[in-house]
Amino acid sequence: MTKSNRTVSQRDDGKWANKKDGGQRATSLHDTQKQAAEAARQNLKNEGGGELKIKNEEGKIRQKDTIPPAKDPYPPKG
Repeated sequence: MTKSNRTVSQRDDGKWANKKDGGQRATSLHDTQKQAAEAARQNLKNEGGGELKIKNEEGKIRQKDTIPPAKDPYPPKG
């Protein structure tokens, strides 16, 4: 199964979008960043895992997570 990636970012209208990378439209829209991130995590789990990027209000990546069962490309040392 191919790895799926998702990004959570804020739209111009203030809503937070849970969007599959490479997709044209958001999978879901939410009032808070937390709600959008939770939905994206659940989507990734259902799709077999992948990389989740969460962007801040300015559009800069503030957090990246690998959702199991996908393998983390940069696992912590130790």
